[in-house]
Amino acid sequence: MWNDAHVRFTELVASIRERPGPVRIVAIDGPGGSGKSTFAALLAAALGGAPVVPTDDFASWDQPLDWRPRMLDQVIEPLARGERGRYQRYDWPTSQLAEWIDVQREPVVIIEGVTSARSEWRRHLAYVVWIDTPHDERLRRGLERDGPDALDDWQQWGAAEDAHYTADPTRDLADVIVDGQVPPADGGFATVDR
Repeated sequence: MWNDAHVRFTELVASIRERPGPVRIVAIDGPGGSGKSTFAALLAAALGGAPVVPTDDFASWDQPLDWRPRMLDQVIEPLARGERGRYQRYDWPTSQLAEWIDVQREPVVIIEGVTSARSEWRRHLAYVVWIDTPHDERLRRGLERDGPDALDDWQQWGAAEDAHYTADPTRDLADVIVDGQVPPADGGFATVDR
């Protein structure tokens, strides 16, 4: 879709807003450590403060990928119907469900995180952004954030992600592929050719 290697956030915002629907759900997907949260925050700001729903509020070390029913029932389907979403956030430090979070019906809502563009709800998505970052860099970022003791968890999670993306090839269906090695700058970001 994009011909230039550098795309401005204003161009991406315009492209998203051109999509039909009272609520445009945008998924920012990619493996762990690729830069999805950073990109989502920048895109949300460019959209004037769009709500961001992180998949980390649903996933856990024990259930890294098998949390989809809650996201679908509590966020995706209500938003697709033009209603607000409401979900109970998973708290990683206590390993328990915590407070309820309301997701207001806005013109654009961002779902950010690993498997956020999964096939179970892809029909409800207006736009898919894939963040493309090499494995070694993603692992380095993850261990920098979570500490070296998390290596086994990151390796297990990475294997589960690889299996998911083999069965559900999100990258191939993305509207734009962002180069996760190049930090967004000057109001824009670098893209990757397919």
